[in-house]
Amino acid sequence: MKTLILGASGLVGGNCLKWFNEQGWECLGTHFSFETPATEFYNTLDHTDTSNVDVDAFAPEIIIHCGALTWVDYCEENPEESFEKTVVSTHNAVALAQKHNAKLVYLSTDYVFDGEKGFYSEEDQTNPLGVYAKHKLEAEEHISAQLSDFLICRITNVYGDEIRGKNFITRLSANMVKGDAMDLKLPIDQYATPVNAIDVARAIYLLLDAQKKGIYHFASTDYLNRVKLAERVFQYFGHEQVKISSVTTHDLKQAAKRPLNGGMSAAKFNSEFPHFRWTNVDDYLSELQHRLQDKE
Repeated sequence: MKTLILGASGLVGGNCLKWFNEQGWECLGTHFSFETPATEFYNTLDHTDTSNVDVDAFAPEIIIHCGALTWVDYCEENPEESFEKTVVSTHNAVALAQKHNAKLVYLSTDYVFDGEKGFYSEEDQTNPLGVYAKHKLEAEEHISAQLSDFLICRITNVYGDEIRGKNFITRLSANMVKGDAMDLKLPIDQYATPVNAIDVARAIYLLLDAQKKGIYHFASTDYLNRVKLAERVFQYFGHEQVKISSVTTHDLKQAAKRPLNGGMSAAKFNSEFPHFRWTNVDDYLSELQHRLQDKE
């Protein structure tokens, strides 16, 4: 299948590009602000940009839209840019899918919920709290209104291998391995279901291969707050110069409201693909530890 991956220089997009290539699919991965050797430039906000790779010539059968502005506090303070990079870019991805009669896969978030319940299912009522969350839901609604053949895959606290190493677990692991002194003050009341980016790619591939449609939640067996997540990393890479302190979300005075009891249930996906195994945080950290030891 000819698959266009928008935002393939990021965490989820990069893992999708890797996995789909390994399965023998013909892929074109794009970047916007961060270039990688495996991606081509494409401006999702302006299809007439003369620097764009020729996606029309590629003629995708599937479009996976991973590009997004995910810094939620920045989105709260810059709502126009958030709207442009989340909603407008999705409108353009939808138009591209319509032009090529392609299936669209959109990566969304548990932030579309208010965090009162936790372990959200696909049937639960959405109620976004902040700018980022509202824009993600608006993008979802546009897709479902305009397309009949789509997948919306909601994820949260994604971690795993990526070139930039921006995600919380990878960044924290790298800093601990370097021996950096750290005094971490992390919220003890923000819970989520962390998921490995390669599992996200594997799950999307299965859904596409089975020609599934609609909304799916991805989640592993972990349900952790940020303190517990950091403590897991500490168990593998910690040293005496790392201090982890618990604070509340209120103490942090973050610009954007967070769904405190976030996270999702993958029961729908698991029932349809009972042999799929989600890796957990310990699986990833153990494997990362062995990789680093092999380099020594």
